[in-house]
Amino acid sequence: MRLFKFILVALVLLVGVSCQKKKADEATLANPDVMHTTVRKLTDVMVHDIFSPPVASRIYAYANIAAYEALVPGHPDYQSLAGQLKNLKNLPQPAPNQEYCYPLASLRAFLTVGRTLTFSGDKIDEFEPLVYQKYKEAGLNEEVYNRSMAFGEAVGKTILEWANEDGYRQTRGQRYTVVTDPGKWQPTPPAYMDAVEPFWYKIRPFALDSCSQFKPAVPSKFDVSKNSDFYKEVMQVYDAGINLTEEQRAIASFWDCNPFVMHNTGHVMYATKKISPGGHWVNIAAVAAKKSKADFMKTVETYTLVSVAVADGFISCWDEKYRSALIRPETVINTYIDKDWVPLLQTPPFPEYPSGHSVISTAAAVALTELYGDNFAYTDSTEIVFGLPPRQFKSFHQAAEEAAVSRLYGGIHYIPSITNGQTEGRQVGELVVNKIKTRKADNTRKEIARAE
Repeated sequence: MRLFKFILVALVLLVGVSCQKKKADEATLANPDVMHTTVRKLTDVMVHDIFSPPVASRIYAYANIAAYEALVPGHPDYQSLAGQLKNLKNLPQPAPNQEYCYPLASLRAFLTVGRTLTFSGDKIDEFEPLVYQKYKEAGLNEEVYNRSMAFGEAVGKTILEWANEDGYRQTRGQRYTVVTDPGKWQPTPPAYMDAVEPFWYKIRPFALDSCSQFKPAVPSKFDVSKNSDFYKEVMQVYDAGINLTEEQRAIASFWDCNPFVMHNTGHVMYATKKISPGGHWVNIAAVAAKKSKADFMKTVETYTLVSVAVADGFISCWDEKYRSALIRPETVINTYIDKDWVPLLQTPPFPEYPSGHSVISTAAAVALTELYGDNFAYTDSTEIVFGLPPRQFKSFHQAAEEAAVSRLYGGIHYIPSITNGQTEGRQVGELVVNKIKTRKADNTRKEIARAE
């Protein structure tokens, strides 16, 4: 009888233990690798959809801001960007005294925005369940799961409403007339494509006061007499192009990042899909976060700051591009110097001044340096998937310098466009990191970067 009672008690205890809720795997729930994978998926979708560099930067910014705002309630050392970014306010808040899985909410918000702003939403639809399944397999309570998903979706929809008011829809379909005056931009071979985003200056900035807050110096006056400053600048591009070293060719190709590259085979023309310049720097942000073992919150903070710096960099840069509408080196050289000269890189379909790579790379480098310090050595493997070897850098600013000068080697920018673009990018980047306060006063980014 005693033996029977002992067995009965043991069975009751065993059943009781098995009926308890499974404890969630906290390490899995907080692992930022799933965020990196999700951002990479958005990049792949944008490469597939062939978004222009400015439009791609807009998508990155809104998606990452959504991820940040859905995550920040779970991190008391951080604060919302509402009231800091233009017209961002009245964001959804989690219900008091309720449990949430904020990383899951963050991913939900990111994908809600990413799906809506891209063309190939079906690719995100296929990917999304795989992301959420990780949280179910980690043992997340069903009520917490559903509550977190709903909160993330609410944040994402609010960010989309905010995005819908930034002027993007109003600029679709607006017609641009190419100016035929001497020295003005003309479409370039081989596809002679229409001007890309000529009205991007109408897009609402994120942190900038206005698109023209950091207008660069006026470019040299068009003048093809041999003693003019402009002619000398043209010859610098021409001479560089016919005397390239293998290293310079490698640098130009590594930083090409031209989603518009077209190829001619007989009477057939086809495109090669590539990552955008902003996408390249978003990937560098991923490299930095992974190397430093950044947690989920700092990972999302990194993506957000870099994306905002790049997006505002494009708005600032494009404002000047279509104000000066400067002719490209390829057009000048073919018309006045050498009709058979071809730049190493294909000239992108928009005006020359200033260099977009110089602006956005410098802005992104400022943001990354703010977060990870000035001497952050890393290997950039972004272009491996496009058949190019990785490159090593001692700092983000060194990489930005190389990205900028790559445009001279590629034969698509004059030197003033590069140097003045760097100045503009530095101004944009510094404004972003000084104006946007992700950390609360007693937890500043610079102190954390130095400590790490």
